[in-house]
Amino acid sequence: MNTDSPQDYFKLILLTVVRGAFEAAGYALTDSPTQHAGGLFRFRKALDDGLFAFIEFQHLHYVEGSPSRFRVTLTRTDNAGGAASDHPAYVRKTLSELVVRDFGVAILPSADHWWTFQNVDQMGKALGEAGHLVVGYGMPYLAGDLVP
Repeated sequence: MNTDSPQDYFKLILLTVVRGAFEAAGYALTDSPTQHAGGLFRFRKALDDGLFAFIEFQHLHYVEGSPSRFRVTLTRTDNAGGAASDHPAYVRKTLSELVVRDFGVAILPSADHWWTFQNVDQMGKALGEAGHLVVGYGMPYLAGDLVP
């Protein structure tokens, strides 16, 4: 994997941290070099009843000395590409919104949380925290097994 760009490096660390758990749960990173170059990394899983679940990491890289950040968005839709839908089971929300507002767990500073980092150690820890929350809250929520 080429790690010349900040997005390539983020992808490398993201996959190092979450790939095992996400793949074990049936999620796979979509192959979209254009989206990856823009900082969007989308994991997809086919659910029952023609639905699809998406876990998106949106990474915003800043210049050296300023923190970079990412947020996680969860989507359940009947659209295989992840687009919005009129389906009654359609949902789209950030992971922090689900955890803090919907479930009332104050583990994050706000329902509009972005994980920030300035170095690879902080990035790994932030991705680890987000990954744990995705596995504990996001995946069961998207599957319909955990309802706020």
